[in-house]
Amino acid sequence: MLSALGCKGIYMKTFIKLRVNGETYEVAVAPQRTLLEVLREDLGLTGAKEACGLGTCGACTILVDGQAALSCLMLAHTAVGKQILTIEGLAKGRDLHPLQQAFLDHGSVQCGFCSPGMILSAKSLLDENPTPSEEEIRLALAGNLCRCVGYAKIVAAVKSVAQKAP
Repeated sequence: MLSALGCKGIYMKTFIKLRVNGETYEVAVAPQRTLLEVLREDLGLTGAKEACGLGTCGACTILVDGQAALSCLMLAHTAVGKQILTIEGLAKGRDLHPLQQAFLDHGSVQCGFCSPGMILSAKSLLDENPTPSEEEIRLALAGNLCRCVGYAKIVAAVKSVAQKAP
């Protein structure tokens, strides 16, 4: 009987409120839906990507209460009452965040698939430690995989923002 219904057919949706990029959204979600699915499919925020679905690539990285989090592993219900920041909420209008600009300036963006997760992981680091060492930058980005640019340009971009910190 369960196989005839399919997994999505047996769960009742409930309404939850999510605070994303400074805005409050009310969405109906089934209990098994990930935050990544809700962000992309229900809210249209497609900056966070699904690549591995296992939390090993970092493409789905967002900030939850200022900390880097893997949205593909986080159930949407667990984000209620938390502040969520996606790459779409980082810029102020047409003014890019310094990390976004640094990624462009240093040629740290090629296909762009990993860039949102890299940038948000770097933001989490710099918010906690405005002047990290190169080793600390590399450690903070260790959960984010890049297959195009490589890491030297990405680390250089983060270092350039860190050097401007007060």
